[in-house]
Amino acid sequence: MQRLRGLRNFAIVALVALAIAVAPGGGTGLSLVLWLLSIAFFASIALLGARLYRENRFTIDSLSTTERAIAYCSIAGAFVNFTATRRLFDLGGAGVLIWLSILGLCSYGIYWVWRHASQYG
Repeated sequence: MQRLRGLRNFAIVALVALAIAVAPGGGTGLSLVLWLLSIAFFASIALLGARLYRENRFTIDSLSTTERAIAYCSIAGAFVNFTATRRLFDLGGAGVLIWLSILGLCSYGIYWVWRHASQYG
């Protein structure tokens, strides 16, 4: 039963993609759909971030100034990195490596803050 439901859902998505691809002006329609999906994705990330901040406000306020600065700079760096994705990917392989390096550095910054803050003593 689950298998049929998954196959049905895949068929629906494939038909919608086919309709967008073969429709007159399909490239423009596809660009619009992808743009709307991107906005929805980043808006949901922003709402998740706001909710996490509200739920963990006391924990964030209890971090040292250095830890809080690294956390905020890591989040801002990841945001700027995602904003510059197209420009970095246009540089070719080097741009992709730079993009991955920046994202890895930002991820490590968050990980460092989490590990440092969760140590006792």
